[in-house]
Amino acid sequence: MGDVIPFKKKTAWQKHKGKTLCREGFHKWKVVTERKFDVKKGKLVTEYQCERCGKTKTELH
Repeated sequence: MGDVIPFKKKTAWQKHKGKTLCREGFHKWKVVTERKFDVKKGKLVTEYQCERCGKTKTELH
């Protein structure tokens, strides 16, 4: 027979780490691409991504 691999069960704290802050709107934004040019709008664009949940947002300059 093959090797038996034990399951690693995550605790509730590990499973939901950082999600409660993002759910309430307190994201931890990090710049992904800075000063990218949007051709349709004719403006510079900065893209942000949350370090905890991965949600992205863009900001026009």
